[in-house]
Amino acid sequence: MTHATRSGSDICRDYQVDPEQGLSKSQVSQQRADAGTNELAAVPPPPLWRKIIRQLTDITSIILLIATGIAAYLAITGDSSWLKAFVIGAIIVLNVTITLFQEHHAEKALAALQDLHVPTVTVIRDGTKTTLPAPELVPGDIVLLTAGNSIPADGRLLSAHNLTVDEAILTGESEAISKQTDTLDAEPDSIGDSLNLVFSGTAVTQGNGSFVVTATGMTTELGKIAGLLNQTQKQKTLLQQRLDQLALRLTTVALIAGVLIFILDFFLYQGNLADSLLIGVSLAVAAVPETLPVIVTLALTHGVSKMAKRRAIIRRMTAVETIGNVNVIASDKTGTLTQNKMTITHFWQPEQPIQKIDALSELSSAQQQAFTYMGLATNAEINEDGEAHGDATELAIIHLLEKYDLQRSDLEQDYPRLAENPFDSTKKTMATLHETPDGHYVVIVKGALDRIQLAQRPEKTSAIHDEFAASALRILGIAYREFTTKPELDWEQIEQDLALVGLIGLIDPPRPEVPAAIAKAHAAGIKPVMITGDHLATAKAIASDIGILRSGDQAISGVELRQLSDHDLKTNIADYSVFARVSPEDKLRIISAWQANGATIAMTGDGVNDAPALKAADVGIAMGITGTDVSKNAADMILTDDNFATILDAVEEGRTVYHNILKAIEFLVGVNFAQILLMLFSVSFGWGAILIAEQLLLINVLADGLPGFYIGHEPGDPDNMKHPPVSKNRSLFADGLGWRLALRAFVFTILVGGVYYLGRFVIADGSRLQGMTMAFLVLAIGSVIDVYAIKSHQMLQWRTLKHNRPLNISVAISITLVLLITLIPFLQQGFGLVNLTATAWWITIPAIFGSLICLEITKYFRLRREQSTPQAAAEYDLD
Repeated sequence: MTHATRSGSDICRDYQVDPEQGLSKSQVSQQRADAGTNELAAVPPPPLWRKIIRQLTDITSIILLIATGIAAYLAITGDSSWLKAFVIGAIIVLNVTITLFQEHHAEKALAALQDLHVPTVTVIRDGTKTTLPAPELVPGDIVLLTAGNSIPADGRLLSAHNLTVDEAILTGESEAISKQTDTLDAEPDSIGDSLNLVFSGTAVTQGNGSFVVTATGMTTELGKIAGLLNQTQKQKTLLQQRLDQLALRLTTVALIAGVLIFILDFFLYQGNLADSLLIGVSLAVAAVPETLPVIVTLALTHGVSKMAKRRAIIRRMTAVETIGNVNVIASDKTGTLTQNKMTITHFWQPEQPIQKIDALSELSSAQQQAFTYMGLATNAEINEDGEAHGDATELAIIHLLEKYDLQRSDLEQDYPRLAENPFDSTKKTMATLHETPDGHYVVIVKGALDRIQLAQRPEKTSAIHDEFAASALRILGIAYREFTTKPELDWEQIEQDLALVGLIGLIDPPRPEVPAAIAKAHAAGIKPVMITGDHLATAKAIASDIGILRSGDQAISGVELRQLSDHDLKTNIADYSVFARVSPEDKLRIISAWQANGATIAMTGDGVNDAPALKAADVGIAMGITGTDVSKNAADMILTDDNFATILDAVEEGRTVYHNILKAIEFLVGVNFAQILLMLFSVSFGWGAILIAEQLLLINVLADGLPGFYIGHEPGDPDNMKHPPVSKNRSLFADGLGWRLALRAFVFTILVGGVYYLGRFVIADGSRLQGMTMAFLVLAIGSVIDVYAIKSHQMLQWRTLKHNRPLNISVAISITLVLLITLIPFLQQGFGLVNLTATAWWITIPAIFGSLICLEITKYFRLRREQSTPQAAAEYDLD
């Protein structure tokens, strides 16, 4: 850490960089060639052989390998041909290949989405302030810091104004470190003692400053421990955990069923030991929906991709599931519900009438002085290329000054800035200290009127403030205090006894799409809540305009909120739709109160102090445009357009993903239970096994597997957002899913058992292969086309048939392969099938559609019941 004992100017000379000008293009190119990109090396993906071993050591693959061994034993002993072993082995290869391909596809999609959110940094290059992606930083760059930035590289501070940095990621210390630029006398003992250095991955919590980059990428302190950071494990969503439990239970049932089949076939009916064992093992494999975890991953990945296209970037996979189930959205106002295009429309000075800016052509001397003070206590700027730097409120001041030919740079030549007390969301003010042209000094304070410490409040100030607020204007006060000599830099003292310059009223119009989005949220059973730092009257006016504050709803200020006990807040939280003048601690209490009532809450935020609330919420949502790096890192989702309506789009996609996963369960599990029931009943009736091992496995891979992979591509139904969200504790089998699974299993058991009986005992006079072929076709093709009844809870229509092209292709492939295996002689022999008679085909073809017809009939009566009973429709979780 030798940089700590050297001055910033010395280090800048090492890099041949002027802090005011930054690096030139040629210097940047040279540094990048030497140092590479500013990125941490990622953990390399596991090699293909390791992925294959992982697949083969899965419980399903192990059972399949056992089945292959049994088939090989039968071939060696001469009790069977090698074709049976070859077929089962080919099924293992096919199953592993399909799974690896789909996993690779999901991984590629997620990797591409990670590139959508790259942190940016403000630097000085060639004398111009510019914003660029953090990976483009090189040693020697001059980086500018403000509160909320994540520090993108290691470096030596050149300036620091009330600068504090959270270094917990490196030191473990929860308290932010106050930084300074003085050269240290001795080498610091630790990172936490390096007061004039900043480190990659840490976060600016307050103030501003600048530093020269001394290390990037893997050479940073964070890079040295990147290997440890890369060992974190992927999270599983709550739904994935519940599906794991479901798979475990189904596997247990399947194994028990396999053992029963073996016992019945071998002991009761004196079957061949190896054949009986092979049938039992195959049933156990076929009855387990081993593709379900991959299908869930694919559905989640597809949802992430679709959300990204709708301007919502998912940072944590858990958010895909959770966002669809939120029933409260607590949103910031500025930029999310409004356009974040602040415009100053009104101005008032004591003893003067309210001035409308549009009608103000020339400035009086008092107005000129007021506008000068406004510009001096501002950090925003617009460079020569028209690139704006600063928040929307301060940019509104800059635009106002330009209207009267006032430039901030010119003002600061007359009033050089000596110090700054930066704005933060807790104190809601900022202050700057300047030397005046006559050699005196002035401190200027800009911010919320109720936080400005005035010596005395002019008459009418409160009335003007309330008048502005009732018109949905945001209000800023400007005040000052003069000193004949330079004061000691004790901000708490010098910001007392101020004189009011005036009030400005700013309008930030609501986004035009927000009222419709609010109405959509209400229709979807979601309560939208506004949380803002604005004055209560301003917040209420805007909330009423856009539909958040409705009849019977209440609004509360932070002061009133803090007077409520936690119990009272929890009891009454549902009554409040607007929270104004709140602190970060207030936001945490609001979230906790909702969650204590069983709500799933999404919270938006953009500032440093929003990070705890974003982490505490079920879904933390950061702003992609105005959000700080700290808030983005704490969030589960980032809105690239800072738009409330985008949250509703994400909710809709989240609901679609959830329902598609339930459809996958319905599609896979119903047939699995049918296979178990069929085999148990057929062996119990003395028929022997209706289907042999190869047929069961083929149905599992082709009929169930291929279409199942693409259910996750199914679009949501039109009324997806007209039903309440799914509660946290709702069973996977709620809303009729369990009943539909049982119905489908029962129908297939009757249909397949029926056609087997007719084919074997009526048509073929005891020929087992005729009945087996008919049963195979009904179960294989019938379970495939069932996907069209399952994919939508509305009645089957041509529209629902033709959309989701990947699903249609997979269905066509599955049916084609099943028919080829049934009709081509050498494939027939391998899978124990025969050519069907014309009579058999006349029975088989209608039976194939039997399950689909039954599902559509029950769907018809359910929809009629819902239309006649609105309450039932409201309670049914329709996709």
